[in-house]
Parts: sequence; C-alpha cells; structure tokens
Amino acid sequence: MYFKYLILFLCYSPITFSQTGWTWTELNSMPERISNNAVTQGVDGSGNVNVYSFSGIDSTKLYSGINLKSYRYNVTTAIWDTIAPLPDGLGKIAAGASTIKNKIYIIGGYHVNANGSEVSSTKIHIYDPVTNHYLPDGSDIPIAIDDHVQAVWRDSLIYVITGWSNNNNVPNVQIYDPANDNWLVGTATPNITQYKMFGASGVIIGDTIFYNGGVTSGLSFNATSYLRMGIINPIDPTVITWSQLQDNPGGNGYRMAAAKYNNRCFWIGGSGTAYNFDGIAYNGSGGVEPHSRIITYQKDWNMWFEGLGSPYGIMDLRGIAQITPTSWIICGGMETGQAVTNKAFLLDFDPQVGGIGESLKESITLYPNPSSDYILLDGEYKNATYRVLSTTGKIVLKGGLENNTIQISALTNGFYQLELSSGGKVIKGGFIVSH
Repeated sequence: MYFKYLILFLCYSPITFSQTGWTWTELNSMPERISNNAVTQGVDGSGNVNVYSFSGIDSTKLYSGINLKSYRYNVTTAIWDTIAPLPDGLGKIAAGASTIKNKIYIIGGYHVNANGSEVSSTKIHIYDPVTNHYLPDGSDIPIAIDDHVQAVWRDSLIYVITGWSNNNNVPNVQIYDPANDNWLVGTATPNITQYKMFGASGVIIGDTIFYNGGVTSGLSFNATSYLRMGIINPIDPTVITWSQLQDNPGGNGYRMAAAKYNNRCFWIGGSGTAYNFDGIAYNGSGGVEPHSRIITYQKDWNMWFEGLGSPYGIMDLRGIAQITPTSWIICGGMETGQAVTNKAFLLDFDPQVGGIGESLKESITLYPNPSSDYILLDGEYKNATYRVLSTTGKIVLKGGLENNTIQISALTNGFYQLELSSGGKVIKGGFIVSH
C-alpha cells in the first residue's frame, strides 16, 4: 500500500546522501531509542500520511527494556508523537506490522522472561489510524510465531511465512483474512533448512512471494543468503508453489527491511551474523555490526544487483513504511556498535539511475546460461557494441560484437548484466557465469 501525498517539512537541515539511485534524508528523531520495532504506514483522520512504530527494545538492550511503546510520525508536519502502547500484557519484539485498507495489523512477536526464556505470541492487534485507537484483537494466530516473514497480497490477505515458534523454526504459512477475521492454512514451505527461517524478510509482487536471508535452527543459528520464491494461485490463494532461486551474492542477511517497486525487490540494511536481542552474536563472536547496503533483486531477469556504499549501517529492522511508489521511511534499529537508535530516514529511489533503467522495452535471448566460456546472442545486431556490468554496476567487459559471441571466460562466478547498443537502441539481458 502506498500514498500519493505531497511530502512537506520532512526535517530541519536535512543531510542527504545518494548512491546507485538512492537518496537518504535524515528526518526528525523518534521520541525514544527503539529497536526490533514493527513499522508500517497509515493515513490519519485528517488525511495525513503517518509512519507507525509498535513495540521493541530500548537502549538498555536488556530483557526488561522490551516494551509495548508505540509512536507515529506525521509526514506532512515532520512531528513524532507517542500513541497508546500495544494492548498486550507483556512487552515484545520481533512482531510484524502490515496495512490493509488503512487498518494496521500487528502480528506475533515474542516475550522474554527474567530467566531468559522466550515465549512466542499468538496475538494479532488491530490499530485504526483514523481514530487513533486499537480495535479488539483479531482471532489468535493458530501457531504462535515471531521473527517471521510478513507480506500483503492484493490489499486483502496477510501472509505469515515461516519464523520461530517457541523452540524451533517452522515451515508453516499462516494467512490472515481481515475481512472475515479468520486464519487460512497456506501451502507450507518445504520442511528443510533452506526454507525454515527466523529473521528473514520479503515482499509479494503480483502473485509471487520472495523472501531472503534469515537464520537456521541449530547450535550457532547461522545466517543465510537464500532467496526463495512462492507462486500464489490467484484462484485459491492458499495454494503456493515453492522453489529456491539464486542466493543473494552480497552475503547473508538477518533482520533486513524489505520493500518493492514494480518487479524489483529491495532488502535494506540488516546484518550478516545472527544475534540475540542485545546485538551479541549467537556464535560467541561478540557484537554484530550492521550492513551498509541496499540489495536489489530483479524479478524479470532473475538477477541480483548489489548496492554497496549505503551511507548508513542499520540492522534489527522489522518493517518499513512506504510513502510513495518510490519512497520509504525506516526508523529505529541498531547502528554501529549495536547502539539502539532513534534516527529516522527517508529513502528515495530514482528508477532511471538505479542501475536497472526503466527504458527496457526489449530483452536479449542469450545462451548457454549459465555459461563458463562464452555466450551467444540470438538475433541480428548490426554494428553493435556491448558492455557487461557486475552486480555493483562496474563495467567488467566491453567491445564490439563479433559473430554474436562474447567471451566471458575471464569473469568470475556470479551474475552479470549485458547492455547491447544496436541501431540506436540499448537492449539488456542477464546471465550467470559458473566455472
């Protein structure tokens, strides 16, 4: 869900950075430092777009600092205020928040007891941005869940995919139908390590689920770079066909924010190592540092584009607020040194300079793909020149096309974009090098 509203008075003396089509603008800070907070968007009774943050952990990073505090940010006035806390008996983290028809649904999460034990939640809280009040809770989640993937299908159903349930990762797909306040049983993911995760994140594009990263069960809780796809049957949206795609070449991802634009998936921030709620690694290696990156997956080409050089490292994210089709706000989380932050940022994406231009009208048929030595292009291209770009946008090969063949043996394994200039057109395609 997004909103077409003029954004005014975003902050005082904005600090702005750009990289690979992205601009980060620092906004006014949240009232308090908060991390692992569930974030989404909504429109209030005056028609203003707001960003909403629910529950989380404060700067103490202790179990006692896990709370139900909630906040909203008025995008027009750039003012944060405090709203009523989540109507739960215990503080919780690792919940998810989704907006459907301008109602906000805050699902799952977990409580931490004084003895360190953790209890996954079965609660679904419902907040009305127009009245600024919580409605009665929805029907309990059939399987208690936290640190799950949560995504909206067609502004009508919320998919709760895998996640942690009290003592293990589960493969279940639980689908909430707000119109009828009931839960549907979706096709579970395969009951194997590559799919069952906590701390993964994802989006739904059309009728296709994409979720990336997350952490496996086990003694060390290893973070992953897996990308999975689930195709939803629009006739019966409980039926999902699951498959695994190419891993994220940028490395592991845990508690990243996930967003989408057209046929692109974005994953923002996160970390490469799994950690407990205090930011300390499960594997005993100490404090975990955040990623400074935005990675992009292009659905049409089945290709990754790595966005290194993000100006701000941030992890422990449990959502993002979409304000326009190409702008989002993140707030809270942990920055360098596992410091809980109250910072908020507006992220704007320019599709024309984002490394995957919007002008793609034709695509190249090339084979073999994957290949180790050469690729052949299908078609007639007179006086054509080409460029081959890495996932970071660096030109790694270029030249004139001869016999419709490009030698790629010098390239390392990975994903590449081909740009072919012929007859005044630039035609693009993707290929994989695998030696």
